[in-house]
Amino acid sequence: MTEDITIRRKRLIHRSLYTGMKETDLLLGGFARKHLMDFSYEELDTYEALLEAGDPNIYVWAVGREEVPPEFQTNVMALLQEFTRFEQRSKD
Repeated sequence: MTEDITIRRKRLIHRSLYTGMKETDLLLGGFARKHLMDFSYEELDTYEALLEAGDPNIYVWAVGREEVPPEFQTNVMALLQEFTRFEQRSKD
């Protein structure tokens, strides 16, 4: 039985808000609230796989401190990096 897409989106938003690392909670929580409701099943799969990479990794990739490994170089990561740059500019 497959999970309803609306429930899945809400579950992933909640998971994004409570990752365990405050910086990632803020970053992924804002990103998820802004984008996940428009994600397709495939994009949700990609995002969920990204969450499995762990908070410290996601954060350093999103802010550009480390190169993103090939398996995570996706349209979802590109969107997260764009979101991160926008958030940084709005704080400056």
